[in-house]
Amino acid sequence: MNWLNTKYILRAGVLSVLLSFPLLVSATCKTDTLINTFKMESLHFVIKDDSIIAFHTGDSVFTVIKADSVLPATPKHVKHSRYDKRVHRLRRNWERIIPTHSKIQYAGNMGLLSFGTGWDYGKRNQWETDVLLGFIPKYSSKKAKVTLTLKQNYMPWSINIGKGFSTEPLACGLYMNTVFGDQFWVNEPDRYPKGYYGFSSKVRFHVFMGQRLTYDIDPQRRFLAKSVTFFYEISTCDLYLISAVQNSYLRPRDYLSLSFGLKFQWL
Repeated sequence: MNWLNTKYILRAGVLSVLLSFPLLVSATCKTDTLINTFKMESLHFVIKDDSIIAFHTGDSVFTVIKADSVLPATPKHVKHSRYDKRVHRLRRNWERIIPTHSKIQYAGNMGLLSFGTGWDYGKRNQWETDVLLGFIPKYSSKKAKVTLTLKQNYMPWSINIGKGFSTEPLACGLYMNTVFGDQFWVNEPDRYPKGYYGFSSKVRFHVFMGQRLTYDIDPQRRFLAKSVTFFYEISTCDLYLISAVQNSYLRPRDYLSLSFGLKFQWL
């Protein structure tokens, strides 16, 4: 009889524990004990014996149910060798020579059409350097010609006008261009009397000023270009300026040139 009582008591005890286990779990994981959800790399925890943390399988996010304290994570200091620093510096220098934009320009005393690429730099990308190849149709000459232009641009201000548009009310700068061909010269040929021309027919120096309108393409709709800029420029060259000073009968249309262009921002 005593053996039967003992067996009965053991069965009742096991059954009671099994019935109470879900209640204990639910009491431990009540929603009102939830502190917050954090990413693992963002915090450090001071874990004690009574701390409870629930992990989600296959995820880097876990739930802190109970913890003694939560401290911000301190970034680990990584010591780089001189080799690593040299490699990073070399990569940064190579990245600087990657062109950031391309341009198409009509007229401007650099060809009927000019195509090229360039770089933006400065704290606000207010400086630009462009290299352009131009095309001059043959017109009344025997053959067409190719020009090369090195151009420096400066935009002191940029104003946001809303809906993805911005404007540069002033764009100015200078450029130098040359024409490829044997009929053009830097130094005056011997067949002319000394000082007959007094200038180079191969190289011209220009100054310009103009304005720009930029549209920033929505990030969700970008395919190649980051933004597109329309611009116009009024320019003149050294030879035209000298002619304007020496000949008062010349009008602005005789020594000023109007050009238009598009800039495609890639980076």
